[in-house]
Amino acid sequence: MDNPTHVLAGFFLSRAGLNRLTPRATAILLLSGNIPDIDIVALAGGGPNYLHWHRYWTHTWLVSPLLAIATVAIVWLFGRKPLPWLWAILVAWIGVASHLFLDWTNQYGIRFLVPVSPRWYQLDNASLFDPWIYTVCAVCLFAPFLARLVGGEIGARPAATPGRGWAITALLFFCIYFAGRGVIHAKMIEVLDSRTYDGANPLRVAAFPYSRSPFLWRGVVETDSAWHVYELNAIVGAFDPDQGRTLFKAEMSPAIEAARKTPACGTFQEFAQYPLWIVVPSAEIEDGKQVDLVDLRFPFHCRVLVDNQNHVQRNEYPVYGW
Repeated sequence: MDNPTHVLAGFFLSRAGLNRLTPRATAILLLSGNIPDIDIVALAGGGPNYLHWHRYWTHTWLVSPLLAIATVAIVWLFGRKPLPWLWAILVAWIGVASHLFLDWTNQYGIRFLVPVSPRWYQLDNASLFDPWIYTVCAVCLFAPFLARLVGGEIGARPAATPGRGWAITALLFFCIYFAGRGVIHAKMIEVLDSRTYDGANPLRVAAFPYSRSPFLWRGVVETDSAWHVYELNAIVGAFDPDQGRTLFKAEMSPAIEAARKTPACGTFQEFAQYPLWIVVPSAEIEDGKQVDLVDLRFPFHCRVLVDNQNHVQRNEYPVYGW
């Protein structure tokens, strides 16, 4: 998920009761809920370097306790006040775990088990940016202030723990929302997997959420010769496998082999889970070719330009749109 969502989750975790376990729990949770994204420093080495290291070591269960300890150390260093270290580290670890859980829900995925396994895990339940989460969180964030204002006007007695109920409501919403989207996602997978595509059975299917509606999904189906891409609606209309976009797989060629050896494409191949090679004549190099490696989950990809001798002239990452 995006960092504002991690901030909101950390705030609600603190307000829901974790602030009773240690002083400065809110600061600890806001920091620990975002500290796995310290891997952004890899951007200094360029886009492919960031792609390789993003959601890598800092997003594993093995390193999560170390991140929790680092969080508490930072808060203690800047606060210069005693902390109950065991409780503070536990709270910080919960914040780190919330980050890993939220990142697990979207199609980018997470590598929980590095170094035991490099496999990516993802639920494909939510988008990286979700306005529905923002909307509910905004209500739960500002409702206590509004209630306090109204209560002050009518002389009502203030709550002992203002905002706690709303914080719990927000956290329950996270759980119910992701569970509900998981049910819809499973239904979309079942629909896609129950059809044939140009007479071929699917090798694998996937469904990725759109942010604008919980009921709109992008379906992806792989067959032996092609990828099929669909716009799916969970509540309106029947699924027609003939109404999608068909993207035929390119035959392996010297141009693709040359592109695969570039650092950018090499890294992107490790990342791409639904890869499609696209080869077209280059508009920039006479008799050359433009080779694109696309991951059908995302609107960005890697591009390599080769000449008529299949020598790489330029490689780019990221390139947006395909």
